Amino acid sequence: MTSFARSRAHPRAGARVLAISEWDQAIAVARRDPVSYVLALVHMEAGFESGYSTGEVWGYPESGPLSAVCWAGANIVPIIPEPDFSQSERSDVLGSFSQLALRMGRRCSSIVGPSSDVLALWELLDGSWKQPREIRPRQYSMAITQPPRVAPDPRVRYARSADFDGVFPASVHMFHEEVGISPLSFGSAYYAARVQELIEQRRTLISTKPATNYGTPDAPDAPATAGRVLFKSDFGAVASSVAQVQGVWIDPEFRGRGLSVAAVAATVVHGLRDVAPTVSLYVNDYNSRAVAAYRHVGFEDVGMCATVLF
Repeated sequence: MTSFARSRAHPRAGARVLAISEWDQAIAVARRDPVSYVLALVHMEAGFESGYSTGEVWGYPESGPLSAVCWAGANIVPIIPEPDFSQSERSDVLGSFSQLALRMGRRCSSIVGPSSDVLALWELLDGSWKQPREIRPRQYSMAITQPPRVAPDPRVRYARSADFDGVFPASVHMFHEEVGISPLSFGSAYYAARVQELIEQRRTLISTKPATNYGTPDAPDAPATAGRVLFKSDFGAVASSVAQVQGVWIDPEFRGRGLSVAAVAATVVHGLRDVAPTVSLYVNDYNSRAVAAYRHVGFEDVGMCATVLF
């Protein structure tokens, strides 16, 4: 029996569901490593400010000052930032979170966060929750706080409402490539509203191919395509000090032409200027071309993440 399995059976200390009025303590814990925990911070900061949230925060230990917390909403994010946890203490934290997760049943679509904690938490839940669609055990967590090392593409700009008809199919294509299922399976109206929300909040950046007649001597009447989206990126998670880049996409017809580096550099420029002092992202380790592109822009490795997708 592993240490994590022992914690599942007999955690020494418990975790409890925190009242929203206590979330300021949880936020303080997560802000010790805001890049790793930006997905949770977004929800906790908004919930604490508004007094309303669609998720929960679990606090550890059950009584006394919090040393670890866990966001439990559409994603589960274990937040254990203290570097001086012993292995047995870390096992106890994860065991306590797994007890709450097992008691409440699976509501999330993924478990996300630092790789060792995510994989250990899944070990405790495996056999009680349905098998995931995919486990991505190694995803580089990367961040940048300085101007990019390469010249930004001046054509990259914030998307406007008039761009929705081009941004929406690009977003659907990106999601399907990245996650492996269509976002429309969750409801097209829901996903369309999310795409529109990001545009309205100035969180989506694009470059487009101007309206052009693509006719040729053989097909002179071919229809023109107006505002075709060539590149798209989103600041999909924005906390008080970090903007996480998500949804980076290049039109397949234009891939392999070196467009992504300058476009991502432009995303960084907009993010540092307008959104947050740190721009972050995470990328699968097997996506070597993207990893190289991000490092060329100036992103630095700051950790290793994992995602368990249901």
